[in-house]
Amino acid sequence: MIKRILVTGGAGFLGSHLCDRLVELGHDVICLDNFFTSQKSNIVHLLDRPNFELIRHDVTHPIWLEVDQVYNLACPAAPGHYQFNPIKTIKTSVMGAINMLGLAKRCHARILQASTSEVYGDPEIHPQPESYRGNVNPIGTRACYDEGKRAAETLFFDYQRQNRIDIRVVRIFNTYGPRMHPYDGRVVSNFIRQALAGEDITMYGDGSQTRSFCYCDDMVDGFIRMMENETGFHGPVNIGNPDEFTIRQLAEMVIEMTGASSNLVTQPLPEDDPTQRQPVIDLAREKLAWSPRTPLSQGLVRTIEWFRTIDMSEYRPPTPNY
Repeated sequence: MIKRILVTGGAGFLGSHLCDRLVELGHDVICLDNFFTSQKSNIVHLLDRPNFELIRHDVTHPIWLEVDQVYNLACPAAPGHYQFNPIKTIKTSVMGAINMLGLAKRCHARILQASTSEVYGDPEIHPQPESYRGNVNPIGTRACYDEGKRAAETLFFDYQRQNRIDIRVVRIFNTYGPRMHPYDGRVVSNFIRQALAGEDITMYGDGSQTRSFCYCDDMVDGFIRMMENETGFHGPVNIGNPDEFTIRQLAEMVIEMTGASSNLVTQPLPEDDPTQRQPVIDLAREKLAWSPRTPLSQGLVRTIEWFRTIDMSEYRPPTPNY
């Protein structure tokens, strides 16, 4: 059945891939974005499609639309971006959730919240299951994002309990792929950009901290499976790749795959930067029949190929801290 679907943050990295998939499935897709950290080039190929519409709008302000589903992805997700204006970041998470939940309530729409593994903070349990309540510093420099996303989850479940809104909550672990902003400050895009430019690769800390990297196509598949499941399962559910790598391993893979001669340069670890991050995805396997299919080596090849095709001069750092 063709649905009317709103994707907030739809011109961003993950949002644009989600819009691609939903348009190809034949749905009427409304992409909403304020273009703070996103790029119009991510969705320009969709603008002439009859079932795609673009609206420039900020989710901290209400909007009145008629839709069947809402994917709420709007929020800066890279530390340099969300720390640039921390008050706006937490407003985007909290007020954005309130506005989109209000829209879903009025339309009787199903709504999915793109939450994050950052709700676990610097975890004391490894790997992280959904039952773990986290180790978050509520007054640290990352709190605007961590606590904003935690508050958004609270709002989603309170709207579900009080107003019977049909919610879905996914917790996104580190994701990568084509259309990552070259200046988003994330480790994959940083390493690839520096390697292709022949620069030294900057590692924060000694590189022993770990991450688990999920390719964007697998992540989008998880989103759609969660939205479309009819079992009454609301989440939260971890969506990520359980294969764990150190940051140093990632840097060495990027150097090898790009053929760069870059050296590894270390800088101090930022405040509250998690030392470990790895999802338990048993719930996703059980409830959604979902697990990632793209190994890091394969996904990195595709991502590096995309970085080679873009003109870096067409991208500007959205904030000074990248």
